[in-house]
Amino acid sequence: MLRLSVVVPVHRVQGYLRETLESVLDRSDAGTELIVVDDGSTDGSAEIAAEFAERDHRTKVLSLPGHRGAGPARNAGAAEARGTYLLFLDGDDLLRPGAPEAIADRLARSEADVLLLGHDRIDWWGETAPADDLPSVRNRLFRREFWTAHGLHFTDGPYEDVLPVHRAELLAADAGTLAELDRVCVRHRIRRTGTFATTPGRHHFAVIDAYERLRTETGHDPRVEEARTRHLRAVLADPGRIAPPDRPAFHRAAGLPGSYTAHRAQQAVRDRRARTTAALRRRKKTLRARVMRAAYRADLHRPLDPHLAVYGAYWNRGVACNPAAIHAKACELAPHIRGVWVVSSRHRDRMEPGTPYVIEGSRAYWRAMATATYLINNSSFPGGFTKRPGQVYLQTHHGTPLKTMGLDQRAYPALTNGISFEKIVAHADQWDFSLSANPHTTEIWDRVYPSSYEHLNLGYPRNDIFFTTTAAQRAEIRDRLSLAPGQTTLLYAPTHRDYRKGFVPHLDLERLARELGPDHVVLVRAHYFYGRSARLHGARVIDVTGHPSVEELCLASDVLITDYSSLMFDYACLDRPIISYAPDWAAYRASRGTYFDLLSGRPGDTPGAVATTEDELIEVFRSGEWRSARTTALRAAFRERFCPYDDGRAAERVVRRLFLDGA
Repeated sequence: MLRLSVVVPVHRVQGYLRETLESVLDRSDAGTELIVVDDGSTDGSAEIAAEFAERDHRTKVLSLPGHRGAGPARNAGAAEARGTYLLFLDGDDLLRPGAPEAIADRLARSEADVLLLGHDRIDWWGETAPADDLPSVRNRLFRREFWTAHGLHFTDGPYEDVLPVHRAELLAADAGTLAELDRVCVRHRIRRTGTFATTPGRHHFAVIDAYERLRTETGHDPRVEEARTRHLRAVLADPGRIAPPDRPAFHRAAGLPGSYTAHRAQQAVRDRRARTTAALRRRKKTLRARVMRAAYRADLHRPLDPHLAVYGAYWNRGVACNPAAIHAKACELAPHIRGVWVVSSRHRDRMEPGTPYVIEGSRAYWRAMATATYLINNSSFPGGFTKRPGQVYLQTHHGTPLKTMGLDQRAYPALTNGISFEKIVAHADQWDFSLSANPHTTEIWDRVYPSSYEHLNLGYPRNDIFFTTTAAQRAEIRDRLSLAPGQTTLLYAPTHRDYRKGFVPHLDLERLARELGPDHVVLVRAHYFYGRSARLHGARVIDVTGHPSVEELCLASDVLITDYSSLMFDYACLDRPIISYAPDWAAYRASRGTYFDLLSGRPGDTPGAVATTEDELIEVFRSGEWRSARTTALRAAFRERFCPYDDGRAAERVVRRLFLDGA
């Protein structure tokens, strides 16, 4: 058990404190103590701290006589601590999910005196970014005996952590007891106003004095000089700390190399070079685009290649989805058709060796788009190509619509981000065929993408694998994912939110795995809009966002937990339990619009068990409701409505219709 003392100094942070304290208590075990130090708060911070102390015995509140500052407050908390390790957080920091378990695991492999933790930051707009590498107490864990033995303490006044943070790191490095955990354990919430860091002024000159004291106490250790110069230059360059009129004085007081005038001149040169480079890059890009378009217009006069098909998926992310299944079946049934994939340069590493592809925007791309007879995509081709007479365009789409799509999005202008509905209609005018997996989808596409294309009610080729995979093949997939035989596997695959940036799970996944026990494991799949998901660690919570095949993840799992993702319609083909975990259903419907009430409980609308809170979700498993007779009947009705065309032969039907004249 990790015995951890978390010290939180509190002063005028009432809007952030509750989430900070919850992040510690909810994610820690009985071995953790939380010491909140009221540093003369004049808002509601002290009352919030007292509330937590009353309801959780792990919380202790200390009150200082008046406002003393973060340094003395932290010292007071450290003096009361009884844990093996000390972690100092501010009242606007968050302990990230799974951090205590990851820390304990790392310390079990190396009993460090100082453990460097990964950390990031989030601004008031909700934008997350990696934290800078400047010294900070929030991303260091200290062995308490080490801290006290060396007399480490925070100083009074601003930049109170410079001295103890650097001294501790140097001492641990010399003793060989400095370790690192490459995982984001702490998130710092940057406040827009009311903090020392966001208030410019000469009080930031205190950082110079802090490093002078560090120099003295370390005997002018040369390792301090590099850190000092980097930190002081960062403070000098930050307009939120040093206002322009004060910068020459700061530069002189800091004794930074060269004069401030020379420093500004050098910075101006660097800025001019950067602007010049950017301008040259833009001109080069513009010129290249003009050359490519001219070459494309010439290629439009070439004859069409009757045996060339161009494939694309998910805005040029690589081989995936319905186009991938069609391509594979075409190689088998129509080998005379040569397929080539469109991929963006940043995703070219996803292409398997031997797979023909062209980079979007390249000369080869425009030649292929001008001369291919067949165009197959689940989204759209880049660059605004001109569809020629004789070219055949199959739009496969990539899901059954629950949320509003196409022209129906006009009712939700706040989330359309400047979408041109004229371009949506113009794109649909290029389609010759529109693929559908069920009557519901056909009806929706007919209205929201109004044009003269032909509906192909043939099923989704990407779902064929759900009908053709053998038990032995499924076992092999599970083995590659390191899933133990008999271990119940939950696939958690939420969709993105138009009104939120970045992957933020609405669920404490470590808690879910812990509550369900060692015979359960959670696979976490973030939406592809987010790239990689949040860093998740633990033996039974596995981030599979980067896995190349969501279909394999479905096959490996025993139950799907999702919110509003179209994956539920595909997963229904497997006839395995589906749980709708929808904590923000009302907000989602209001902001995005949906075609039916997923949580209504009506047969055909709801695929199985429903939960709107974390506790309800856990109870769905504990009670057995996730696979009860009632939820099984709901799943059967859902499958009947949304999977009537899927039977394992959709790709074959599409290939015969598209390439073999229906033979």
